[in-house]
Amino acid sequence: MNEPAGTGPIAFVCAMPMELTPLVERLGLEQTEIDGFAVHRGTLGDRDVVAIVTGMGTKYATEGIEQLLDRVDVGHVVVVGITGGVENVTPIGTLVLPEIVVNAEAGTEHRPHPLGDGTPEGTMWTSDALHTGAEANAELRERHMVVALDMETGATAAVCEAHGVAWSVFRVISDRPDSNIDQEVFRLSNLDGTPNHEAIERYFSEHPERLEEMSKLAEGSTLAANNAAEAAIRACGG
Repeated sequence: MNEPAGTGPIAFVCAMPMELTPLVERLGLEQTEIDGFAVHRGTLGDRDVVAIVTGMGTKYATEGIEQLLDRVDVGHVVVVGITGGVENVTPIGTLVLPEIVVNAEAGTEHRPHPLGDGTPEGTMWTSDALHTGAEANAELRERHMVVALDMETGATAAVCEAHGVAWSVFRVISDRPDSNIDQEVFRLSNLDGTPNHEAIERYFSEHPERLEEMSKLAEGSTLAANNAAEAAIRACGG
């Protein structure tokens, strides 16, 4: 089993509060602040743990991990959360362990530090763009062997590597092209990862027929967040 690097705390990094929740519950993490920066702290075995929420997108991911690494002598960063699928075959709830993470915004490639017992495979594509088109997803699969889409991992990886900190990623499929996520659905969350209650109320008043479909999407996201947390904790020795 590949173990966490360094001797400093393991840092679990999430984009949204709903991804952090299962980590807090399973590890009994407590909320606090470090120099005005919100974190959760606890332990995992004999290692200290710190966990943060950065917000959504490469800008928020960069700023969040920079603030953490400026305050804590982290030994290993572990990106934890949900990810989008690029086809409709892989089941919701499937763990993705990419061999390569591409930051499409910066045009850079990054390789995660092996952690746990899984075998890395395929490419995770980090972009601020919402990829929903079948043709665009097919091109990503064929040209770059993309297996999942996200908005933060590549940016987080770049900061970690600049600081000389090992990093790994555990993301789980929460949605696929057939989940029908468009810009209107995407805007139901604020960029800090919290629900946009005004947008949600307006959306369901205009689209009451989508209540069941959106409920299924929420269930998939919860399942994915739980599976990602469990996989990350297990890989870190928990």
